[in-house]
Amino acid sequence: MTPADLSLTVLHAVRRAVDEGVLAVEVPELVRVERPRAGGRGDYASNVALVLARAADATPRHVAELLAERLLPHPDLDRVEITGPGFLNFTLRPDAQQDLVRAVLLGGQRDGRRDGRPYGHLPPGGAAVQLVHRADVRAAVTADAVRRLLVSQGHPVRVACEDGVDPEWDLLQARTDVAHARGRLATTVAPLPVPYGAAELHRRFGVDAARWGLLSAAAHDHAKLTDELLHQHERNPLFRVRYAHARARRLADNADQLGFRGEPLQAVEAPELTALLGDHPAVLLSAARHRAPDRVARHLEAVADALLAFQHTVLPLGDEKPSVAHRSRLALAEAAGTVLAGGLSLLGISAPDQI
Repeated sequence: MTPADLSLTVLHAVRRAVDEGVLAVEVPELVRVERPRAGGRGDYASNVALVLARAADATPRHVAELLAERLLPHPDLDRVEITGPGFLNFTLRPDAQQDLVRAVLLGGQRDGRRDGRPYGHLPPGGAAVQLVHRADVRAAVTADAVRRLLVSQGHPVRVACEDGVDPEWDLLQARTDVAHARGRLATTVAPLPVPYGAAELHRRFGVDAARWGLLSAAAHDHAKLTDELLHQHERNPLFRVRYAHARARRLADNADQLGFRGEPLQAVEAPELTALLGDHPAVLLSAARHRAPDRVARHLEAVADALLAFQHTVLPLGDEKPSVAHRSRLALAEAAGTVLAGGLSLLGISAPDQI
């Protein structure tokens, strides 16, 4: 069960309580699920009871109890506990990690069906979005990345420039679909500009490093365009992310030579990496909603660091024979590599198999 699955499950519990007449509130569009904070328990937590309590004219704890009653029978939940004034705390079943890994590797379908959508992507059907950006290279690249994120969340998107299109933006794969904004409902993409043009950035850094430098900083911060982007060193976040992806691919190749493949057969002791993979759909949704591709970049850095810390446990050592544990660890590593490749693609950056 991913956080997105759990969020939908809690939302269904709210709707069921409303339909049964025990909770008189308007069903929210979204329920927020996150990792427990200090004092919390389990794998995830939600403050939905506190959010609904006032409208329900009830205490948050009473609302939490109503929801817990309707959540506990869920086959993927081991425990639902209430802490503090009414926080819901969820402990997933021991095989939840295997479900997560399968969801990543099979394109987000927990029942094993492939539907052509990468993990964290939503089906088409979202509201149409018009993006408008300034006539500078950072705004154009940012608008292109935001377009990719919105499309991944099911939205049709049009991109317009406020003051004409510079053909040099194509050098960094930032394409504006229409020359002028049309319609009244539009979102303006306006990060701090950079004192460079697309041609200079392309010559100095190439497409991948230039896009990372432009996108990895928040819109209100200066872009991270330094020569460090070109160094194959752990101090370079882009290198770490791409190297971690390449390591996942290499682990799979090495395992194949040893005669085994990754398969999520049992739980693996890797809580940080597992939690980060579970957070991936929520990160994509948040980055799309807030027009903030830097959130994806930071998430990819965290996934890469967790994978690089975990990688040494994947393959057998010495005369050790491949076991169920090794196959399960490899599947988790491959899932992390899949998330890294998918996230880089949404930023318009390649994920080479070898570095």
